[in-house]
Amino acid sequence: MANEFGLNDFSQDLLDLTGKSILVTGGTGSFGQRFVRTVLSNGMPNRLVIYSRDELKQFEMSHALRRELTGEQFSRLRFFIGDVRDGPRLQMAMRDIDIVVHAAALKHVPIAEYNPMECVKTNIFGAENVIASAIAQDVEKVVALSTDKACNPINLYGASKLASDKAFIAANNLVGSGRTRFCVVRYGNVAGSRGSVIPYFREIARKGEALTITDERMTRFWITLQQGVNFVLSSFKVMQGGEIFVPKIPSSSITMLAQAIAPDLPIEVVGIRPGEKIHEMMIGEDDARVTVDLGDRYAIEPEFVDYGRRSFRETLNAVPVPAEFSYSSATNDWWLDQESLCRMLELVDAKD
Repeated sequence: MANEFGLNDFSQDLLDLTGKSILVTGGTGSFGQRFVRTVLSNGMPNRLVIYSRDELKQFEMSHALRRELTGEQFSRLRFFIGDVRDGPRLQMAMRDIDIVVHAAALKHVPIAEYNPMECVKTNIFGAENVIASAIAQDVEKVVALSTDKACNPINLYGASKLASDKAFIAANNLVGSGRTRFCVVRYGNVAGSRGSVIPYFREIARKGEALTITDERMTRFWITLQQGVNFVLSSFKVMQGGEIFVPKIPSSSITMLAQAIAPDLPIEVVGIRPGEKIHEMMIGEDDARVTVDLGDRYAIEPEFVDYGRRSFRETLNAVPVPAEFSYSSATNDWWLDQESLCRMLELVDAKD
């Protein structure tokens, strides 16, 4: 199903979570908040646990949801203070949980460069704790959120997420006779989310100042927050374990985005930041040999399989991508023009 600017919103074949017990790490972030609202608007889970370490954000989220939801919906929520670095606490939170979405991460590139071991502790050791806890508690399915920066990484954040992705994929070989299966979803910039360039440009535009971009050549993939949530829920439906799912989404240049936000303001090129890429890449050429096309998404299939998984080429008649295929925002064949960018911005303002 497409929204009003022609993008697939991935709303078909969402996993039915009615009666399931769900936990989302980093549940007070932009993704977690939209995920919780989406799940509760589409069914009635048994429990929905918001796991995060920030008590203020949990208080504010609880207060907001109490006003928005029915009493029956709100009664399904559990707010659980904890850090993914804390394995015993995480394992306690996963008792009797069926579904886990792992969204917790340290994501700010310059901060990760300045505080490398803090990034490693959350993004790599935290991933290890999620894996161990899910297997110990016999969780049914785990989806871990990744990033385009994990593909051919040039900064610590991307490298830490690549390590995390590898750990989640390999975890399927550790389950033994248990039921737990792990997969990863990878997508690019979330339009309008906290820390994205859109609110930054708008803040500058409100001041009437020149919009600063780091390089005129820069391109980015775009996905809305609701698309991202739906993509995760639909990936739960198709996953067998061990896949990295990548959505087919459009690209734009940063220059064109700046012009769509503030067409009358000048643009100032300030130079690329440390650890920043000119273009985003979500699938590199080296992954092409194990990547298949599933229609609305690609799936990078696991190379090391010791748990009875069958390839999507067998189960879904998936088509292998060409031998030298790569999926980059620079070479993407789907681009947002000025009109589409303006409609995307309107959609973001309307909360998707």
